[in-house]
Amino acid sequence: MSALSSALPDFPWDLLEPAKKLAAAHPGGIVDLSIGTPVDSVPQSVRQALADASDAPGYPLTAGTPQLRAAIAGWLARECRASGDLGVLPTIGSKELVAWLPTLLGVRPGDVVVIPSVCYPTYEVGVRLTGAEVIRSDSLTAIGPDPRVKLIWINSPSNPTGRVLPVEHLRKVVDWARERGVTVVSDECYLSLGWETTPVSVLDDRVTGGDYTGVLAVHSLSKRSNLAGYRAGFLGGDPALVNELLTVRKHAGMIVPAPVQAAMVAALTDETHVEQQRERYAARREILRSALVKAGFEISHSEAGLYLWATRGEDCWTTVDRLAQRGILAAPGAFYGPAAAQHVRIAMTATDERVAAAADRLSEPF
Repeated sequence: MSALSSALPDFPWDLLEPAKKLAAAHPGGIVDLSIGTPVDSVPQSVRQALADASDAPGYPLTAGTPQLRAAIAGWLARECRASGDLGVLPTIGSKELVAWLPTLLGVRPGDVVVIPSVCYPTYEVGVRLTGAEVIRSDSLTAIGPDPRVKLIWINSPSNPTGRVLPVEHLRKVVDWARERGVTVVSDECYLSLGWETTPVSVLDDRVTGGDYTGVLAVHSLSKRSNLAGYRAGFLGGDPALVNELLTVRKHAGMIVPAPVQAAMVAALTDETHVEQQRERYAARREILRSALVKAGFEISHSEAGLYLWATRGEDCWTTVDRLAQRGILAAPGAFYGPAAAQHVRIAMTATDERVAAAADRLSEPF
């Protein structure tokens, strides 16, 4: 039996351990801005819903409860401006879905999956698990007339760059894919966190006109509702594709626990806590952005999401080490693709105290 792991790259965060040890040795302690892990409390209404549903001795529904399916559909209609007949499905967080989606959709060796040139590493991992070929490209013309292309990932707002794709670009991708029978999957986990522009969903009527054929959108409650520990995600789009995914996931036992499903309903039907969390991140973003610019960094894109995409015009690992010497841990751009070799990703997911500490340390001459 061959080891499947041999087809996968090194786990990125393991490579960051030396810098993490250096940063942890700082007299003031580490300021970990490398991973977008929420640090603020789970909303009380969500915690109460989880507790109220905790007596759940039976098996939950893979498709989600009727209440959850209605909450997802309602949220997609309101927040994504989707007016058509959507298929919806809860998932065990979004990373699980990203990693297994190509497999669940039948991508096989000999097929091609297109991912952004700079992107979340799990897109590539998911393709490698199928044995298919990965093409990194942000240009449809660069892909060419390749009949092997079966799936194309887009990500807006982008992780790590914070770039937001306009309506015209999204429509062009969907039209291109439909002409070729290619499935479009849009990772929109940061949709609620626009700063300098308003992100647009691929499900928006301005993109699809209410026709979701061949289109799926992936969402998460980890960032907008601080539910990373709950593993609560969902997708919406083409009912035929969603039904296919549901059928396979039922066989595979990919089921969101019943108490988490109840918590998701509470989170999806309340936007007040999302606005409160946005305000926290907006304040932290301004402090970090100002400090980075004063320290000689250039901020690229970063118009949405939970990260600042920063560069000093040097190798990303050199920048990581410079920051680690100041007790600040950042993610090297190399994690996200060869085109990102001179950038670092700075997360805004730290407490106010740790963000202030990072700003103070960035004032030291580089």
